[in-house]
Amino acid sequence: MTELDLNFIIRFLINIGSILVLCYGCYYRINKDAEVASSFVLFGVGIFIITRLLHGVDMSMEFAFGLFAVFTMLRYRTETISIKGMTYLFLVTGIALLTAVSAMPIIQIIILNAVLCFIAFMVDTKLLAGSHNTQFVTYERIENIKPEHRDKLIQDLCERTGLNVLSVSVLRIDFLRDTAELSIRYLPDNDEVKGFALRSEVL
Repeated sequence: MTELDLNFIIRFLINIGSILVLCYGCYYRINKDAEVASSFVLFGVGIFIITRLLHGVDMSMEFAFGLFAVFTMLRYRTETISIKGMTYLFLVTGIALLTAVSAMPIIQIIILNAVLCFIAFMVDTKLLAGSHNTQFVTYERIENIKPEHRDKLIQDLCERTGLNVLSVSVLRIDFLRDTAELSIRYLPDNDEVKGFALRSEVL
């Protein structure tokens, strides 16, 4: 086994371990979206492999970020992604690029990746992020999503979900099915049932 092969394996393990911690230990812990978390993991692995393989042809960091931008446009140009999701996507890409092409010693890469994951974990704790939770719903009373009906929409969501809804964001509108994808922020009660999920339900 050559030194290059061993270095690639070590960096790959560091990359996949860091991304798994970031996506499932931080992102999935709060958002409970396995599809997005797994997509981030695959995205990070793909960025690492391509960047590492192209690193041998004297690829600059600017070119690496340009490659990431192209991939992002191809994959997410038709998808609605939240600000938090885009932030995690950027962190995943940063970890993958850092691990793939950084000239820092391995131990420093591990420490830096751990610091990024720790910061993401702390930012999403209730101590810093507040006590508000977020859920995603598919809503069929599409006439209520108009800006002038915002109060009526929130009241309807409160009555039908039993949650103390604070705000609503419209993520996507499907006029063919007369439904809308909503993101709701609510104040959880002390007796809220764990594992409560609304993403797959049609209200």
